[in-house]
Amino acid sequence: MIVFDWDGTLFDSASVIADCIQLAAREMALPVPDRETASHVIGLGLNDSLRHAMPALPQERYADFLALYRRHFLEREDSLSLFSGVPDLLAELKSRGHQLAVATGKPRRGLERAFQASGIGSLFAASRCGDETRSKPDPMMLLELMRELRLGAADLLMVGDTSHDLGMARNAGVDAVAVGYGAHSIASLRAWQPRACVESVVELRQWLTTNA
Repeated sequence: MIVFDWDGTLFDSASVIADCIQLAAREMALPVPDRETASHVIGLGLNDSLRHAMPALPQERYADFLALYRRHFLEREDSLSLFSGVPDLLAELKSRGHQLAVATGKPRRGLERAFQASGIGSLFAASRCGDETRSKPDPMMLLELMRELRLGAADLLMVGDTSHDLGMARNAGVDAVAVGYGAHSIASLRAWQPRACVESVVELRQWLTTNA
C-alpha cells in the first residue's frame, strides 16, 4: 500500500494554507507568523498547528481563530486543484495492483470535500484525518491503516511533503519518500533520510513505478 499525504503532496494547497494562517492572525491582531513558520505546521492537526504557529493565542480563542482560518480557506478552496499529473499517477499505481490510502492533518469534512471536488476519492482504499486520531508525527494514522487493511509495516510506503510525514513513517517503522514541491524545504526533508527525495510529480511517478 502507498499512503499519501494530501495538502502539498497530492493537492496544491500549501501556499494557500499558509496565507490563511497569516490572514487570520492579522485579523485577530496577533503576531503574524512568518511564511516559514506558517508553512512548517502544515500537516499537523489543528490544535498542534496553533500551538506551534500561534504561541501567543490563548487556547480559549482557538475556536475564533479556526473560524477565521476556515472562512479564508473556503473563499479560496474552489481555486485549488491537484498537482498536474497526480490523477494519472494514482490511476497507474492502482492498475499495477497497489492499494492507495491518505493520511492527512485535514479534518474529515475537509478531506471529503476535496475528494468530491477532485474526483479521485474512489481510488483510495482507506484514509485517516487529523480530527479522527493522533496528530503526525505520532504513528497512529499509519498503525490504524495497517490494522484496517491487515498489512504490516513492510507492506507500506509513505509519501509526503513535510517532516511530520517522514517522522510519522519513521515512528511506525514504515519507509518513506519525500516530495520537495510542497510545504517543507528539500534540505529539511533530506535530513530525515527518506528512501528518495523527488522534486516533481513526474519524478515521483518515475520513482514509484520503478521501485514500489
